[in-house]
Amino acid sequence: MSRGGRHVYGALSVLAAGALVLTGCSKGGSDGGGNDKKDQENAKRQQASIKFGDASESTGPAADVPGAKPGGTMEVLQRDSYAHLDPAQIYVSDEGSLATLLHRGLTGYKATSDDGSQHEVVGDLATDSGTTTDGGKTWKYTLKDGIKFQDGSPITAKDVRHSVERLFAPFINQGPTYLQQWLADTPGAKYRDLLKGGPYKGKHLPASVLETPDDKTIVFHFKTAHPDLPYALAMAGYGIVSQKGDTKERYDKAPLAAGPYKVQSFKSGKSMVLVKNTNWDAKTDPIRHQYIDQFNFTFNQQYETSTKALLADSGADQTGISFNNQVDAGNLSKVLKDPKMKPRTVSGYQPYVGQMNINMHHPAMQDKTIRQAIAYALPVTPFVRAYGGNDAMEVAGGLISPTVSGYDATFDPWGKKKANGAGDAAKAKALLKKAGKLNMKLTFGYINTPEGQQYSTAMAAGLQKAGFDVQRQEIPAETYYDQVSKLDNNYDIFHTAWGADWPSASTVIPPLYDGRVIADGAQNYSQINDPKVNSEIDRINQITDPVKSAAEWEKLDQYIVKDLVNVVPTGDYKQTQIAGSKVGGLVYDDVIGGVDPRRLFIK
Repeated sequence: MSRGGRHVYGALSVLAAGALVLTGCSKGGSDGGGNDKKDQENAKRQQASIKFGDASESTGPAADVPGAKPGGTMEVLQRDSYAHLDPAQIYVSDEGSLATLLHRGLTGYKATSDDGSQHEVVGDLATDSGTTTDGGKTWKYTLKDGIKFQDGSPITAKDVRHSVERLFAPFINQGPTYLQQWLADTPGAKYRDLLKGGPYKGKHLPASVLETPDDKTIVFHFKTAHPDLPYALAMAGYGIVSQKGDTKERYDKAPLAAGPYKVQSFKSGKSMVLVKNTNWDAKTDPIRHQYIDQFNFTFNQQYETSTKALLADSGADQTGISFNNQVDAGNLSKVLKDPKMKPRTVSGYQPYVGQMNINMHHPAMQDKTIRQAIAYALPVTPFVRAYGGNDAMEVAGGLISPTVSGYDATFDPWGKKKANGAGDAAKAKALLKKAGKLNMKLTFGYINTPEGQQYSTAMAAGLQKAGFDVQRQEIPAETYYDQVSKLDNNYDIFHTAWGADWPSASTVIPPLYDGRVIADGAQNYSQINDPKVNSEIDRINQITDPVKSAAEWEKLDQYIVKDLVNVVPTGDYKQTQIAGSKVGGLVYDDVIGGVDPRRLFIK
């Protein structure tokens, strides 16, 4: 998943708990009230396995939130508007947070503690997290009674089948592809050949792949075992879509909700109103609550703006929150040091790692010497500082987060950890001279937010010092990932951030660096297609021991960063968020990677 303008949902790490050693944080800015020991405990906890729940654990209603009461309107201040509401198109963190209120899938993550730190995968629309008798080649799901879409129509196996089959349609190009690839038994974009065009011309997946023998039963058949299916089906991208109500591309702006809330109005870039879905039945839902009467969203609220409003805590801001905005860099240290803010503050380690992508599709970027020059020259300090310094982020060495088993804190191929994020202009300039490319043009696409403007300006200056002629190009925040995932985009370098989709590093390396998944809308942003990476992905995916596989993923991570040099890691993310004084149920949820909207109420 990415973060912010970032891909996301489900965010944890790898199945096996392992030793975790964190190095000292970079001094990129704030050095305030962060708790390094707590951060380490948080990161290590997220390496633990999440169990699959049975039928008893999948029964609604969800356990009451302490002190909760129904009623009231909550203000939600968001920086980015939502580019996608169709669940199949959702693969970024802010849309994933919203999806917890609107959409339901066969499975989902249920919080089993009131602090958002413990979870299990349970049946959401299904009666349990799934049953398999052959190690994960065949999975059976049975739908619950009384589940409906917002229009009152029952959710049946036909809707589940349709939701799976529409994933193969060409207009679905922004969401996850795990399930499609597993059904087609191919690691790349060729999965679409299994059902070209999707179900819209009357064709269906064969019974040897997907069975729906009656209105309640769904059976998935895979040629190879996929024991992680319950994790995958819990992603927002596999939420269920109404067959009758499917409007194809138009569904992206007006979906039919199955969750506790529905969209009453949506003015892209301006506002959104969510109201209660009266056809949602709490007795069927072990995961969500419906305490709030109405959520009023306002977009284009930058981090500094939302932080100041919530700190002021007056009027509507007393019942205000942001699902995704973090405390801005200028206020972060003050918030963390203020004991009065503690009841209104949540913080956590995130599974995201930032990376500067080098566009391998562009001929000039295919010269490894040029890529090495970029890697040495790029200063990471401006990126860390833009988001609040070491209270918000650590300088990254590799592509696997400290929350993921196998993480190697000593890996530092470009010396950025040792230099607290500084670039090495001298080494970079020497490489450019060697390549005969001094003053070569470098187009830097950046997200048009205050943070993006700040870090891109300073990063560009570092690259220019090394001998590049850097041309910055702004990209709107709302469509940032749509733009940078286009195969023919104009950017030589651009930043993204990615976190594990469920507890396995197999959800980090393959989606980002498998050359067989290069396609418009896919997540191989650098468009790297390396035979060794492709073959190693296939080999490691067959390792069933999670400790061994974690070690092998880390080796591949280091090969990509040090030897291929198609990306430059920037930062390992943390997040701090605040809310108004009348907001109840405020917790930081490890899986969501931020505030849990499903628990909120007004005091």
